[in-house]
Amino acid sequence: MDWAAIRSTANWVNLSTPAGLLLAAAAGCRTEPFAGHVLVATSYRWRLPAAGAFTIGSVVFLRPRLGRPEKLPELMAHESTHATQYALCLGLPFLPLYFAAAGWSLARTGDPASRNVFERRAGLGLGGYLERPPRPVAPRIAAALRTLGAAGAALGSRTRRPR
Repeated sequence: MDWAAIRSTANWVNLSTPAGLLLAAAAGCRTEPFAGHVLVATSYRWRLPAAGAFTIGSVVFLRPRLGRPEKLPELMAHESTHATQYALCLGLPFLPLYFAAAGWSLARTGDPASRNVFERRAGLGLGGYLERPPRPVAPRIAAALRTLGAAGAALGSRTRRPR
């Protein structure tokens, strides 16, 4: 059995592929098999997520503007890697891990993909992402501490009892 078949089986067992198929049905997508034991849900039109393509389990969702998956080999390779990441994360636990990585990346670069370990492992360029450089951390921490200090001072002045 090849790795793609193992990944596909794992994503069925961990329920991430059935979850993807439920979303595809709810969104009115047409699903079809694709290379590497991946399913493609075409014509995804819901507003969220805003990405042109995304993956749940072994189901790759494509917006209509992207066209046919056969014409998108790099993007499909990127999304297939996300299917592997679902399998390795034991299914739906991938989602909070992914969002935590996106938050880290957003804090570091102003972009949810550039320092997101999942996007980097899937290939930023393959997914159509540009790599943005990290922003300096020290000024951001200092600004956050100033904000917290100001908030604490404001709270402290409201909670003190007059003597």
